[in-house]
Amino acid sequence: MAGSRRALKAVLIDLSGTLHIEDTAVPGAQEALKRLRQASVTVKFVTNTTKECKRVLLERLQRLHFDLEEKEIFTSLSAARNLLEQKQHRPLLLVEDSALDDFKGIDCSDPNAVVIGLAPDHFNYQTLNKAFRLVLEGAPLIAIHKARYYKRSDGLALGPGPFVTGLEYATDTKATVVGKPERTFFLQALAELGCCPEEAVMIGDDARDDVGGAQNAGMKGILVRTGKYRGGDEGKITPPPHLTCDSFPEAVEHILQTLL
Repeated sequence: MAGSRRALKAVLIDLSGTLHIEDTAVPGAQEALKRLRQASVTVKFVTNTTKECKRVLLERLQRLHFDLEEKEIFTSLSAARNLLEQKQHRPLLLVEDSALDDFKGIDCSDPNAVVIGLAPDHFNYQTLNKAFRLVLEGAPLIAIHKARYYKRSDGLALGPGPFVTGLEYATDTKATVVGKPERTFFLQALAELGCCPEEAVMIGDDARDDVGGAQNAGMKGILVRTGKYRGGDEGKITPPPHLTCDSFPEAVEHILQTLL
């Protein structure tokens, strides 16, 4: 029944492909974010970006004139660090050097776990073979996420998913995934806001990881046709998105008009 619907308290927003593509903002996104902040909802930015630490990501967004604070960003790197600290693992970190800041203080000597994100500069045979041997010897394989591809300014590019899957295949092991679309990732982000999934909506450009993951966690999901979106993506998940629209500003307009 419509009358029993929980009031919307939070909006989770993907970053790359939804608000910006590298150093270019999605048209109208800054103003739409300002409008959303004026409404009676809390905003949190949730991202699988593993190429750079939270501080560098924040600086990039602020250069594009987005109004946000570091504490509002929840990344898959944060989720990976939480797991490493819980399990007291010493990881071999397959991430870009610009992401290492988020793992400061983690003991990486004599690795007994493999953590893999997007690391184009380190995805060579020697490094992947080292990871392969560690996993064969019993080290857990932890994937920051398994996205198939993402959007760069020069077109679509391979994500970490194919490399994670290659290690899974070679070692006959299943990776533990900590980022989107894992239910625990969304629940951790919402826990920081003190609200439940039924009180939240997710906006993103990835049908499976953003929208499908959020809806599997009990949220509503809005898919935007920017970033990595390709025609027909909305048909790849069940249930389909709550809404598919052209861009973040249109998603915000829908929220302001119909969900509040």
